[in-house]
Amino acid sequence: MKVIKVKNYEELSRTAATIIAGVILSKPDCILGLATGSSPVGTYDQLAAMYEEGILDFSHVKSVNLDEYVGLDGSNDQSYRYFMNTNLFDHVNIDKNKTYVPNGLEEDSDKACADYNEIIRSVGGIDIQLLGIGGNGHIGFNEPGEAFEKETHCVDLTESTIKANARFFESMDEVPKQAYTMGIKNIMAAKKILLVATGSAKADALYKSLYGPITPNVPASILQLHQDVTVVADEDALRLIKEKGLL
Repeated sequence: MKVIKVKNYEELSRTAATIIAGVILSKPDCILGLATGSSPVGTYDQLAAMYEEGILDFSHVKSVNLDEYVGLDGSNDQSYRYFMNTNLFDHVNIDKNKTYVPNGLEEDSDKACADYNEIIRSVGGIDIQLLGIGGNGHIGFNEPGEAFEKETHCVDLTESTIKANARFFESMDEVPKQAYTMGIKNIMAAKKILLVATGSAKADALYKSLYGPITPNVPASILQLHQDVTVVADEDALRLIKEKGLL
């Protein structure tokens, strides 16, 4: 595992985008595993800028996203499909028909999950998976639990996650209570994993994930077993790790 320390969010975004750009340049028809949330927004801005500058070509790139809320249409401004379109896909020359997000409108969860697993298999696997990390160590919507979930599954969102998302909706009743998410097996099958973390709120989760026991109570701790993980984190997120003399 490689840990890259950066000073701030801007440097984090630039560093992460450079790593992803390297994958695209070396394999123009690569499969990107993408994430949503506040952490990767700057990375997507940097990738879009590289496209505008003529450095990157996304025309042969395909992508698969980690997750989607159950019950939200892609036109809903809180859906992850909408997020990806507005933060990246609308700004580069990627074929949106080759960008995949779980179908949040599929009411049959078994079918939705099986369909998405088949999509991941059909594109040939993920070359680089971008991840953020939750304050409780979740990756995607793989929340802490008694076991590592394997493949795409429907998850009941924790109360803390629902409350954290409430600020994006007009009322608590509108906040989705479930999501379809890639499982740990899907994530771990990626050839390369890139984890970005920023802010002191992620310090405890990052320390436990990188240096604590491997346990489903800290889902990201499973990354210790992957053969190619790069972590890009700012000083605040690395605070505990630095205090313990591990960096």
